[in-house]
Amino acid sequence: MTRPAVAIVGASADRSKFGNKAVRAFRQQGFDVYPVNPRGGQIEGLDVFRRLADVPQPLERVSVYLPPTVVLELLPEIAAAKPQQVWLNPGSDSPEVVAAARALGIEPIVACSIVAIGVSPGDFS
Repeated sequence: MTRPAVAIVGASADRSKFGNKAVRAFRQQGFDVYPVNPRGGQIEGLDVFRRLADVPQPLERVSVYLPPTVVLELLPEIAAAKPQQVWLNPGSDSPEVVAAARALGIEPIVACSIVAIGVSPGDFS
């Protein structure tokens, strides 16, 4: 059985940031995790993809940890990836982002994706 794949857009090497906690939480829960950050490099031992389009497999989820102004610019790339779910974590959503996502055929989930997989972000300090 294949493991579900998730891209963490706005992944961070800073272990105090939610973009890092999400990488660790999804790995712990058995997901194939693809960190996405234009800086590239490695996060938590995983190669970082500079663009969502570079992720080599279909995605079940895209979990976003970026400010709304950046999310607005990335929505076409997220739509092109055709994930089953798009999560706008706290701080990533705005009425404009939600409206723009819906206009692209994305029905965003505005909630904490870490909590949704049964983990507390506080477990990853």
